[in-house]
Amino acid sequence: MPQFIRNPNNFLTGLLFVGIGLAFVYFARDYSMGSASQMGPAYFPTILGGLLAALGAVLVLISLGGVPGRLEMFAWRPLVIAVLSLAVFGLLVRGAGLVPAVVALVVASLTASIRFRVATALVLGVALAVFSWAVFAFGLGLPLPAFGTWFAG
Repeated sequence: MPQFIRNPNNFLTGLLFVGIGLAFVYFARDYSMGSASQMGPAYFPTILGGLLAALGAVLVLISLGGVPGRLEMFAWRPLVIAVLSLAVFGLLVRGAGLVPAVVALVVASLTASIRFRVATALVLGVALAVFSWAVFAFGLGLPLPAFGTWFAG
């Protein structure tokens, strides 16, 4: 790393955020933007991608000053667990339904924490599953069943 980069962790994280944010903005450009009251499919990824890129730019600037730090090892285990948790959610949501898929997602992703407790994960998973189902089914009117065909007797 060059000497003017005082905190390489912030620098690399900022570059990653800028890259991902700009990628979302780039891939959303083919869709209709809409307006704040009539959002099109490009609105949400463009706004969030722009905010993520701006946050990354701030991190890059912060990394150029302040207290010097050294590059630390990357924690691969939590990243792999998070990605696998999302894959499990994707595999379960259609057949098992939203509630079991969200519970599985929360419990599986919380295993990445060093403070993982089964009871806490289950309570949080059930609470988030019920909240998600209420928001999507009642609030937004989306046809997401709480329990899928795997539970239909």
